[in-house]
Amino acid sequence: MPNSFNALTTFKVDDLSFRMYKLGALKAAGLDVSHLPFSLKILLENLLRNEDGTTVTADDIESLAKWDPKAIPSREIAFRPSRVLLQDFTGVPAVVDLAAMRDAMKRMGGDPKKINPLQPVELVIDHSVQVDEAGTARAFLTNAELEFQRNRERYAFLRWGQNGFKNFRVVPPDTGIVHQVNVEYLARVVFSTDDVDTLETTGAALTYPDTLVGTDSHTTMINGLGVLGWGVGGIEAEAAMLGQPVSMLVPQVIGFKFTGSLPEGATATDLVLTVTEMLRRKGVVGKFVEYYGEGLANLPLADRATIANMAPEYGATCGIFPVDAETLRYLELSGRPAPLIRLVETYCREQGLFHEPGTPEAVYSDTLELDLATVEPSLAGPKRPQDRVPLKNAKAGWQTALNQMLESRPASTKAKAATSSPTADHKSESRLEGEGGGGMAVGVEDPTAPAAAYSPLRGGYITNGSVVIAAITSCTNTSNPSVMVAAGLLAKKAVERHLSTKPWVKASLAPGSKVVTDYLHDAGLDVYLDKLRFNLVGYGCTTCIGNSGPLSLEISKAIHDDDLVTASVLSGNRNFEGRINSEVRANYLASPPLVVAYALAGTMDIDLVTEPIGDDQDGKPVYLKDIWPTQREVQDTILKSVRSDMFRKQYGEVFQGDEQWNSLPIPQGDLYEWDDSSTYVKNPPYFVGMPDQPAPITEIKGARALAVLGDSITTDHISPAGSIKVQSPAGKYLMEHGVSVADFNSYGSRRGNHEVMVRGTFANVRLKNKLAPGTEGGFTRYLPDGEVTSIFEASERYQANGVPLVILAGKEYGSGSSRDWAAKGPKLLGVRVVIAESYERIHRSNLVGMGILPLQFGAGDNVEGLGLTGEEVFSIVGLAEGIANGFANGRDVTVVAERADGQTHQFTATVRIDTPQEIRYYEHGGILPYVLRQLLSGREEAPAAS
Repeated sequence: MPNSFNALTTFKVDDLSFRMYKLGALKAAGLDVSHLPFSLKILLENLLRNEDGTTVTADDIESLAKWDPKAIPSREIAFRPSRVLLQDFTGVPAVVDLAAMRDAMKRMGGDPKKINPLQPVELVIDHSVQVDEAGTARAFLTNAELEFQRNRERYAFLRWGQNGFKNFRVVPPDTGIVHQVNVEYLARVVFSTDDVDTLETTGAALTYPDTLVGTDSHTTMINGLGVLGWGVGGIEAEAAMLGQPVSMLVPQVIGFKFTGSLPEGATATDLVLTVTEMLRRKGVVGKFVEYYGEGLANLPLADRATIANMAPEYGATCGIFPVDAETLRYLELSGRPAPLIRLVETYCREQGLFHEPGTPEAVYSDTLELDLATVEPSLAGPKRPQDRVPLKNAKAGWQTALNQMLESRPASTKAKAATSSPTADHKSESRLEGEGGGGMAVGVEDPTAPAAAYSPLRGGYITNGSVVIAAITSCTNTSNPSVMVAAGLLAKKAVERHLSTKPWVKASLAPGSKVVTDYLHDAGLDVYLDKLRFNLVGYGCTTCIGNSGPLSLEISKAIHDDDLVTASVLSGNRNFEGRINSEVRANYLASPPLVVAYALAGTMDIDLVTEPIGDDQDGKPVYLKDIWPTQREVQDTILKSVRSDMFRKQYGEVFQGDEQWNSLPIPQGDLYEWDDSSTYVKNPPYFVGMPDQPAPITEIKGARALAVLGDSITTDHISPAGSIKVQSPAGKYLMEHGVSVADFNSYGSRRGNHEVMVRGTFANVRLKNKLAPGTEGGFTRYLPDGEVTSIFEASERYQANGVPLVILAGKEYGSGSSRDWAAKGPKLLGVRVVIAESYERIHRSNLVGMGILPLQFGAGDNVEGLGLTGEEVFSIVGLAEGIANGFANGRDVTVVAERADGQTHQFTATVRIDTPQEIRYYEHGGILPYVLRQLLSGREEAPAAS
């Protein structure tokens, strides 16, 4: 490999020699990089180490070293991450695709073993557990058993992959959430080609920063540990596994300065909601965010990870903290080997990556600042994580949101709500007041019964605003001992004042690792959470990704009969429409202690700052401030009960799994033996009939709109997620294949079956397609006859007639999770083009990765302003020429929309294929066909210098 700047040098740790590519070597060439942001130094090292004269040149290195913070990003670089991180929802289809590529490789005369990860790939099974049972001592065992029954086939497939592919490891189910496991165990911070646990070295070990991409948008959580990584689509991750560099533009970097310290009563969750609001307002999509300032010293690693986790919510590619003394302290706390910790410190100091008080500030593209002392208790909702509501304004905010949701209901539903009447006497003391709609009395609570025996069917009256789900869940907050201990202490004080959660609340506790339950038990707090029905339900994402499980039949009936707007409160990072539970319309993000508080109140229609949360055993009102733990109480508990031996115990045998996991039958051989009868894992059609060389790009003509969508269409709206409805196209498919309704499982669990997933694409119950007014869900009109039908059935008819399809959309199209099926699904539906006002970064990349053309309306243009209805016939003019010359004359094309009366309307749109590498992907019909052809031709990329 070239070493144009003579950067390869040695350094010592404990008298042992290691090699590194040192940034300081660039000074000899007149390049001073000391002012560069921390994140760009990591990228620069990556280029130095992987310079090959082709994908990375000396000019690339020099250009990044001379980074202009104010320049509009235009320079493409090839980034090679050290490893790839997967979770099972996105990981299963990734492994399915690799297995399909092996089949295609053999069919086309190549060596199937070439389809193999070239760097470490780690998959954590964390997305499959559902909250079927909650509020009981047996909930965890019940949910774990059901999870295994539903997913045996998927898990057996992953075990085949673990044996069949090199460099591929799987963390079995019921262990933890991928991002928390990553922070607590998988992350190295500094990689070495030799054994870093013992620092045994041959004297030739190469060291370099730990970097990664992951198939989940919250991969950014690892940025809190000073590790550069972000979420990508499954297809892009697969390419990275196979040696393809991640093509990216050198970003702008926004500096976010912290000063001061958090005040009493404020939590890390409140801080991250404040940061999210500020950065969304600032506008950081496609940019790096880097945290600095004297306030860093007052932010524990767990708080940093909480902030980094929500980078997708504030729109940044990453939100990174530097490596400093707090990083080393956390590595020690989490049980990392002492030799590794010494290597991390020595390497980062040698490389100029270690932050200390007095370290000169970097130069940033722009900055903003937050005094931590100004952070106040907050929630976010009811539909988006960036919509922060101070706790003191939560009641008023809820009432405003409720009125808006009631007004947005279809006229028929409003009429039903206006004529409905409550079904029981309202004299129960647990009755809740609310506007509009009726309710349902469900018995009287017995305060003397054991907490675990309570049923959500018993006691009270639900109405608009009733909190029916309260979930301590998600990697964002369950990784943070301060908020988890605070929840436990609040539960303890509530129980001591004889408060209880309302019986209609489905409460649950789903930590991100077993370490959490260890320290809650050690502190004696688990018993109080149990008494409030926050029993352990599983170690996984659960409610945050829509695996909240069913509501009780009686609660569900009340919601449907009277069209109630009920609420969930969860300690997660996503609260988009239809995500948490299809029956719950309002969803709020909150800290774990606030989740417990709202479960006690049972309603959003309360001011927790000024109104009592309930009465104690003497009939005296109890206010939230009476049971809220102090910072000193939280910290004292953490110091006593959160210990490194807990981490070492839980992660000592993390890859081994239990008896159920190890008893799974494992298919043998380099090629997977596909089962035609399987409804979980099927060989996808991406490579069927694929020629050795791609056909030339041609103009797109005669296209029809499949959907006309508004702003903030998330990947939750596009990608199949949550439960599968009986009457949906996917439900009908499963029944036709002999699957009972009880065994439907979730869309996420069936991501390895393209037949299910394509039928669930654009099928979100809250999707509003303007092409089919008056409907909600996966409906459209088939044109030109105008018949209202499902999006899947319409696409089948269009494809049978050879009609290409278009999606029209507004701003922030594809925001949310990095779901590859949000691109794969439209591809299989026959969508060739998306025209939107703006895109979220990951989804735009995924569209290109599946060979779908992302177009962006010109400045100020949109569907309404251009008078488009979606009934037009669309053609794209200038695409073939633009692609052929590499967009040398600009990336604008002309879109011609022909109306039914023959009138045509033309407008300009910009092709959002942003890099030369993406042009190659698009020409080949996507990343995977491109990689397969490269491997077939013997032009595969060499593995990274790791």
